[in-house]
Amino acid sequence: MTFLRSILANPGTAIGLAILAVTALVALLAPVLFPVSPWQSAGAPLLPPFVDAAFPLGTDLLGRDIAAGLAYGARVSLLVGLVSTLVSVLLGVSVGSLAGYHGGYVDDLLMRFTEFFQTIPAFAMAIVLVAIFSPSITSITLTIAVVSWPPVARLVRGEFMSLRSREFVQAAIVIGQSGPRIMVSQILPNALSPIIVMASLMIATAILTESALSFLGLGDRNMMSWGFMIGAARTMLREAWWMSVFPGLTILLTVLAINLIGEGLNDAMNPQLRARRG
Repeated sequence: MTFLRSILANPGTAIGLAILAVTALVALLAPVLFPVSPWQSAGAPLLPPFVDAAFPLGTDLLGRDIAAGLAYGARVSLLVGLVSTLVSVLLGVSVGSLAGYHGGYVDDLLMRFTEFFQTIPAFAMAIVLVAIFSPSITSITLTIAVVSWPPVARLVRGEFMSLRSREFVQAAIVIGQSGPRIMVSQILPNALSPIIVMASLMIATAILTESALSFLGLGDRNMMSWGFMIGAARTMLREAWWMSVFPGLTILLTVLAINLIGEGLNDAMNPQLRARRG
């Protein structure tokens, strides 16, 4: 409860949590709020926003409901953000913990492997991988995970290298605990704070990456996404501004909310900042 209170004490974090909660709720209830498929024409084409109560955010060139597209797009963005971050964190923690705990040639081998991925621009690699494996929600999620794990590995490696010489780790070695058990039960819990903070920020980056890929036409053609909506509206910026403005604002607010939550987690998990505010 103290930890939760320290997070909610930050106004920015509370606002971020509220925005993210509303986004998640709309995504969850999208089939209930909008029974008609977002791909299906539902009204007159290019209906401006706030004119017809049935289409509060207007319609696109084909008469599809913009609000429905945003609701279903939230499901794609949050799903890709959460799953890709989870996979990349698991990869990064696995590589970084082995490198940081064992050191020596294991560290050299794993860090050279990590640097190989870091030498290639992440977004360029994502475009190539999605194009090779054909755009789908699975390939996009795995691609974002593949290009996102190296920073996590380097962070975890540094934490493990600083913690492996601590007294509690040496005591675990003396009483005969195995290396994997020491890594999981002794070192990893003490390294979780920066990992959690980084993971929260990675979700925002994953959402932006998925939106950029969809904007370029590399999204899943069977699922509505915010990036696809902006990409489809780029030729109608003057005639129908709402087709691109509302998806863009949704991406902006969602990414901003996640970043605010990440900053709040960082403040709450940083003892020095907590003491300074106290």
